[in-house]
Amino acid sequence: MRPSSRLTTVLVLTAAFMVVEVVGGLVSGSLALLADAGHMLTDVAALGLAVMSQRLAQRPADDRRTYGYLRLEILAALLNGAVLFALSVWIVVEAAHRLGNPAPIKGALFATIAAVGLVVNLVALRLLHGDAHHDLNTRGAYLHIMGDLLGSVGALVAAGIVIMTGWTLADPIVSVLLSLLILVSAWRLLRESVDVLLEAVPRHIRMDEVEGRLRAVPGICDVHDLHVWTVTSGVIAMSGHVVVPELTDHPRVLAASHQAMGSLGIGHATIQVEIAGKCTPDHDGPLSPRQRGQDHAHDDHGHAHHH
Repeated sequence: MRPSSRLTTVLVLTAAFMVVEVVGGLVSGSLALLADAGHMLTDVAALGLAVMSQRLAQRPADDRRTYGYLRLEILAALLNGAVLFALSVWIVVEAAHRLGNPAPIKGALFATIAAVGLVVNLVALRLLHGDAHHDLNTRGAYLHIMGDLLGSVGALVAAGIVIMTGWTLADPIVSVLLSLLILVSAWRLLRESVDVLLEAVPRHIRMDEVEGRLRAVPGICDVHDLHVWTVTSGVIAMSGHVVVPELTDHPRVLAASHQAMGSLGIGHATIQVEIAGKCTPDHDGPLSPRQRGQDHAHDDHGHAHHH
């Protein structure tokens, strides 16, 4: 099953259970269930956005969008992270209100619906688990469902306490603890999305290692104007200038450079080869970030681009 199909299946499951929670909350008089249904509504919206952006991202590139619509999934992940962040804050505020105004809860019905929710969320997480590690958009949806799962576990714990002791304050207390976990996940998703949009170096790649791999290619005596960024989940790009002594070195140097970048997981490399007649290896060590981004002037040099 394709990632978009799995997301669609999870969307249908989540929407169906949201209706169950609304009905259950109205019948039992449980504010907790109605509040969780509101949580599910934000998840339905987030999942719908994820499905839409993932399908749009598959549209081909054109003359105006040479990378196509790949970044749409990053924008969706950013929005998902913002919604998760706001949701966790809302849960804390709502829990503080309930601590001062505890509401009666029918524990048995509450526990039954929470148990059904737990099963639904486990199925949804199983569907999304494989794609959540390498697709930022799917990870946003995965984190939403994880929040639902934690909510179901917390609801079961709270329902069990209510049934056994009648202490209804267990519900808001558990909600606060769960919201803190959601907050951590939301912050991580926001940070990763913003890093991609700012074209920051991926966290698992070190610039000194990229530069070192290029300098280790036989024939390359200098490296400058080096950049590495993420286009979208799983698509890492780089560009840079390498200096060689002779024109005949171009094909071999380009092939070896692309092989070196591929070994780091960089699949889209644009390398400009420059010729310097008195080229000697540079032993001054790695470039500083300022030097990497600086566009050096090279008069009367040959240039070659390769993708």
